[in-house]
Amino acid sequence: MHTKEEKLAQFGRILDVMDKLRAECPWNHAQTIDTLRPMTLEEVYELSDAVLKKSDEDLKKELGDVLLHIVFYSKIAEEQGKYDIADVIDRLCEKMIFRHPHVFGDKNGKTLDAEAVSEQWELMKTKEKGGNKRVLSGVPESLPPILKALSMQDKARGVGFDWEERSQVWDKVKEEQGEFQAELEALEQADGTIDPAVIGVPEGASEGFRAAYDRAEEELGDFMFATINAARLYGLNPDTALNRACDKFRRRFTYLEEQTLRKGRDLHDMTLAEMDAIWDEGKAKGL
Repeated sequence: MHTKEEKLAQFGRILDVMDKLRAECPWNHAQTIDTLRPMTLEEVYELSDAVLKKSDEDLKKELGDVLLHIVFYSKIAEEQGKYDIADVIDRLCEKMIFRHPHVFGDKNGKTLDAEAVSEQWELMKTKEKGGNKRVLSGVPESLPPILKALSMQDKARGVGFDWEERSQVWDKVKEEQGEFQAELEALEQADGTIDPAVIGVPEGASEGFRAAYDRAEEELGDFMFATINAARLYGLNPDTALNRACDKFRRRFTYLEEQTLRKGRDLHDMTLAEMDAIWDEGKAKGL
């Protein structure tokens, strides 16, 4: 591992690299915070993939890419006379010190566990200057819905708004499931055609069908929100869990497709029972 001096030297090196890129590379010089945003989102998702893969080499690369974007945004702001990377780091340090009085303040002999620290974190955020004055104001609107739901629930938990016993959540899950199922049945009875190949309200649908569709969609959201809540209460990450389910589906469906091609057949010409047999074969192989 590197010494602190070596780490600081490398940080200075990336600042020098960015200065040169902005001065001499037409593409880098043309970038703005608006053009960087979609690329930043892509880099964050690539970092997320590396975390899921548990790949140290990929993590090292993707962390570097995210760091580059932080330096990039800061350099653009510096050129505009707004702030620079030192301000960004200073703001971060001050925030972390303020939110961790149990580490940087007068400890008074107190020892906090992880849950107590999390609750204190949310409380301190509402008190800091320029910080979030509402518990949920720090949840980004653009956050993917599953992560948004998880974050909102966790922040509410931080101020005590949570189930007294985790098992109590199952009544809510069952309640929402029942309401969702009831709205799906109402949608089937509505004046319109449900087409699984069409996600959304079909073109030309009646007002009655649109209203039924809207209610069903709302209840689906409530059901998913309750299920995510249950996952959180049991320490499971719903985003990771759904990613694993998607990866598993991809493996098994790819196996089904490959086996079908080897036999010179086409999936479109096979019965569901035939496809299920190959699917179960892949499942038995641990795919």
